[in-house]
Amino acid sequence: MGKVYDSVMGLIVGDALGVPVEFKKRDTFTVTDMIGYGTYSQPPGTWSDDSSLTLATMESIIQFPGGEIVPEHMMLKFSKWLDKGEFTPYGEVFDVGGTTEMAIRRFNAGVEPLKCGLKHYKHNGNGSLMRILPLALMPSSVNDIDNVSCLTHAHEISKRACRMYVATAEQLLKGKTLEYCLKYSLAYFGEWAKEFSRLPQIPGLGRDEIRSTGYVVDTLEAALWCIYHTSSYRDCVLKAVNLGGDTDTIAAVAGGLAGIIYGCGGECGIPDEWIVQIARKDWIFDLCERFETVQAGTR
Repeated sequence: MGKVYDSVMGLIVGDALGVPVEFKKRDTFTVTDMIGYGTYSQPPGTWSDDSSLTLATMESIIQFPGGEIVPEHMMLKFSKWLDKGEFTPYGEVFDVGGTTEMAIRRFNAGVEPLKCGLKHYKHNGNGSLMRILPLALMPSSVNDIDNVSCLTHAHEISKRACRMYVATAEQLLKGKTLEYCLKYSLAYFGEWAKEFSRLPQIPGLGRDEIRSTGYVVDTLEAALWCIYHTSSYRDCVLKAVNLGGDTDTIAAVAGGLAGIIYGCGGECGIPDEWIVQIARKDWIFDLCERFETVQAGTR
C-alpha cells in the first residue's frame, strides 16, 4: 500500500493508543505500548471518533467521480456513525465531541449541511481537525477544506487549523521537511495569524509549554511538537499520548503526519505489532485501497 494507508493507519493507531488514557492528567501515567480498557473499558486496538469520522469522510469522497466533496452526503455518513454505529470498531459510538454531536443533530433536524457547524469561538474544539486528513490525500481546494470543517466546526480558527494541517500533509507527501512547513506556516492564517503565532516556535518549545487540551490550536501545536521532537513513528505517538489530556486526538493528528513520514514497519515506521491489534484492520485496508483507486483517477 502507499501513503494513503500509511497516513490513515498512522492516524488510527495513534487514536487507539490514546483511547485508554483519554482525559488523564499529564505525568500520572506512562504508556509504552498498545493497551486497552482504561477510560472507556475498550479492548486494545479500539479506535474512537477521530478514526470513525476520518473513515466516514473517505467513504463519502470515493462515492463520487474525481473524489468530489458533497456536503450532504458526507453529513449523512456522519449521521449514520452517530445514530447507527457505522464506521465504528464494534457497532457503537462510545466517544463524541459536543460540538460535533450538536452539528449532526442540527443536520438531522433539517439544517443545510454547510450551516450545521457552530461558529462561536468557544466551539473551536479539534473535531474537524481530527478528520480532515483525507483532503490532503486527494486534490482539494481551500474551499473544500473550509466546507468539510464547516460541517461541524465553522469558526475561522478551526478552518485555518484544518488548512494548515492539510497543507503540511501535502508538503510532507512531496518530501518537504516539517521545518519547511513550520517556517512558512503563518502564511495560512491571514488575519488570524496571532492565534497561531507559536507554530514557527515549535522547535524551541519545551514539554511544559505544550498544552494538550481539546482546543484546536493546542492540538495542532502539540501534534507538530511531537513530530518535530522525535525520529520514529513509535516515539512520536507515545510522546503525544503521554502529554495527557486529549490523548487520542493529539496522537491521531500527530500519527497521521508521522505515518506519511515514516510509513509502516521497519525500524522507524508504524510497528507491525500495533497494526495487527487494530479493530477492523482488513476493512480499513480495503477502504484505503478503494480510496487510492479514486485518487489515481484524479491525477
